[in-house]
Amino acid sequence: MTQDFVNNCRFCCVVSKANGEDPIGSAPTYEHWLALEMKLPWTEKCLRENPVLQSAIPFIEKLNFEHGIKIRGQLLVPDSEYSRPGYTRLLYYRQPAKLFAKYEKHEFIIPDSEVGSFVMALLETLLHMPKEVPEWEQYRQQSRHIRELMVCTDGNVDVACARFGYPIYHKLRSKFATASHGKLRVWRCSHFGGHQFAPTLIDLPYGHCWGHLQPEILELLVCHNSSVTGLYPFYRGWAGLSKFEQIVEREIWMQEGWDWLNYHKSGQVLASDEVNQDWALIRIDFSTTDGSMRSAYETRVEVSGSVITALDSGNEQPLEEVKQYRVSRLLKVT
Repeated sequence: MTQDFVNNCRFCCVVSKANGEDPIGSAPTYEHWLALEMKLPWTEKCLRENPVLQSAIPFIEKLNFEHGIKIRGQLLVPDSEYSRPGYTRLLYYRQPAKLFAKYEKHEFIIPDSEVGSFVMALLETLLHMPKEVPEWEQYRQQSRHIRELMVCTDGNVDVACARFGYPIYHKLRSKFATASHGKLRVWRCSHFGGHQFAPTLIDLPYGHCWGHLQPEILELLVCHNSSVTGLYPFYRGWAGLSKFEQIVEREIWMQEGWDWLNYHKSGQVLASDEVNQDWALIRIDFSTTDGSMRSAYETRVEVSGSVITALDSGNEQPLEEVKQYRVSRLLKVT
């Protein structure tokens, strides 16, 4: 990719942001996340010829499409501070229950020679014993106290992610991870959809996805030190919910405040316009961590208008009209 192309490119995320496209509801929905360290480059040829991915990708597709096990595979760029020569880190997150607040984290550091068999053993376990996690105690790391931010900088899918993602990654890595005393790690990661919302990141174990990020809101995202409403236009949604459920969950979070992070929750589509996707009736159930309070919100999501956006970067890429949604009423029920 030439520098002239980058300088003159019409970036999809610039079009999206300029036209006011709301990122909410664009987060991927997964029960499992599997993130693996892998050296660059991540060109299509390199990924296609990688022996670990040659086995893992078809199996992940089998789990998703044939068995309905929603799992997302991510790649992480090894870090000079975090990573160990001759070893590969694997981060595995799983949804622990129907109602949950955070994904359950498991981390392993594996000799490079055993990575392929290790990954396949984990995927086989997901298929045949989905409630189990292999022990592998000799490789397990005690890191559940560490929060992981994964910023997409993968320009192989869309140049916007590299152009706008790297500065966000660099600030998070150099300022916030360094000052966290080992409680936060920041990674460059592979694409996970929504490049028109670049810069994007995944916040695990919470499972929150963010987009259209700006440097000035990073402290709020990391430190939670002011009103959560400041994050409203950057929230793509929670990966534990589907599209319309994500739209509702944002409104509830803004109303409930930071305590909402630790509430166990789940979503349900009560009814919807399955043809045109113009409306849906949604229920979000939740409870406090200790179960002392249980409640729910019921609401209607409906189309509020549309905007023109670009789904890919490039001067020849067509612009498209996409629907925008609003929550028309939000009723708390018991």
